[in-house]
Amino acid sequence: MFSTGKKIKVWKQGMITAAVFMMVYALIPVNALAQNEASLKVYQQLSDASKGKGDPALFETLNVVSRQLSWDSATNLQFKGNLRMFKMNGVSAASDKSTLFFVRQLDGKVYILSRPTETDDRYAGLEDMIQNKMVFNIESIDETVGGTNYHFARFVEKPSQAFLDKIFKISIVLMLFFVMVGMGLTLTRKDFAIVFSKPKGMLLGEILQFGVMPLIAVGLGYVMGFREHYPYIFVGMVLIAATPGGVTSNLMTHYAKGDVALSISLTSISTVLSIIFVPLLLSAYCSNIPEVIIPVNMITSTIIVLVIIPLAIGMLVRAKWENFAKKSIKVFSILGIIALLFLIIAGISSNLDKFADTERYGLVFYIMVFIFTLGGMVAGVVIPRLFGVSNFQTRAISLETGLRNSSLAMAVALLIQDSMGDFYSSLFFVSAIFGLTMYLAGL
Repeated sequence: MFSTGKKIKVWKQGMITAAVFMMVYALIPVNALAQNEASLKVYQQLSDASKGKGDPALFETLNVVSRQLSWDSATNLQFKGNLRMFKMNGVSAASDKSTLFFVRQLDGKVYILSRPTETDDRYAGLEDMIQNKMVFNIESIDETVGGTNYHFARFVEKPSQAFLDKIFKISIVLMLFFVMVGMGLTLTRKDFAIVFSKPKGMLLGEILQFGVMPLIAVGLGYVMGFREHYPYIFVGMVLIAATPGGVTSNLMTHYAKGDVALSISLTSISTVLSIIFVPLLLSAYCSNIPEVIIPVNMITSTIIVLVIIPLAIGMLVRAKWENFAKKSIKVFSILGIIALLFLIIAGISSNLDKFADTERYGLVFYIMVFIFTLGGMVAGVVIPRLFGVSNFQTRAISLETGLRNSSLAMAVALLIQDSMGDFYSSLFFVSAIFGLTMYLAGL
């Protein structure tokens, strides 16, 4: 039977998913629904130039023009957005010819950044600003260059990281850290030793999780057109497919009268393997998408900090002080719940005027996520049975395949989305919707 601590932890994971689902509205601005078509064309033009297409002198031309502008009639603007940088492929040194910085407003509007040649504190550490959503105070002016109208901007003051964005990230990091420490407190060596006592079930379970599920996600993304039209939704599907199972699958296996010991072991092993497979699968299936850059080092370090280290801490405490560990499970559950309540309050207060992007996330999107979840569970039944695995173990494998650690996927998505250029939080939204869908499918 499951302990009270584990049930609380599973309930907490479900509530975390629901809370983050509300948060996603705060991260996807309503203005993003009506994309600025002119800016989209400019963005694509700049992207093409960075890949050696179009005018090879475009970056240098825009950088030079931006410094020659008269700012007397400029308009002062304040907004949230992202600082981005395009760099010519194959060029390491930054110069006017090879590098162009621009500010992208949350509604998609693009401003070419005018950078002074002399030292200016407002522009110090530009590349560090790329990692986060920022608050900008700029002067803007329009100018036509080569027949194309561009919005140019210069900083009135140095941009600062958006306060709520910073709070969301810190809260999710702490929340997931506590959850993973709590998971570690429940694990023992026996959970890993089952690899040798039930090798067939373990091997098939891991192949389904890190082999079959990503293929299903990629196939659905291609067939339903998301890879071509909304590549970051496609990347989000691969991310959730590469994510290991979570505590939810263990509880569902218990209710389904499946092999709980196998389920727990699959979760433990896949969680450890995630440090390899999450960046590997994202790179394998998404790195050839032109506008997508997979930050492998950032993903790996995120998993080490948020998964491996807290899991190891929890297991170490369990091994050294078992009684203390059992009592601490409740403490970490309470800490996680406190973080959860904060997220709920912050999420509701921040998204009163927000709603989902029905153009980007229409009926086809929800159908895709549901088919992905259900398809994984069906594959988790059919394939083990073909290899002669018992019904008892098959139930565990099926649920472990279809139900993932959506909290981990959301945390990774939130931390890498700005550096990837995922301006509409598609990775985060996909993970949140999957988290809700998998609970329905698991029932």
